[in-house]
Amino acid sequence: MSYVITQKCLGEVYARCVSVCPADCILPGKYQGQAFMVIDPDECIDCSACLPECPIGAIVASEEEDPEWAEVNLDLAPQFKKNPKVKPRDAHDPPRRKDNKLVSP
Repeated sequence: MSYVITQKCLGEVYARCVSVCPADCILPGKYQGQAFMVIDPDECIDCSACLPECPIGAIVASEEEDPEWAEVNLDLAPQFKKNPKVKPRDAHDPPRRKDNKLVSP
């Protein structure tokens, strides 16, 4: 089982999760022409460190919670591995997409 980054991250990429991930399994890239991040399910150790770091709640705790985006993460992880790391955005930056909202910690 692995954590999954969902559609909410598409175009947002706060990347707060990257700095706390002990498995280094959160990878950046482009999907549908927008910045996006995925969790490599083969590398994820299910530690939950990333979950509270996303200010818009774009990470879910299991593939069963969002099977469609679990498949996207699985498919994109191999090609995203070659991409350089991204700098985290401030957690208080407003979301870029109107349908996203900051979640309370």
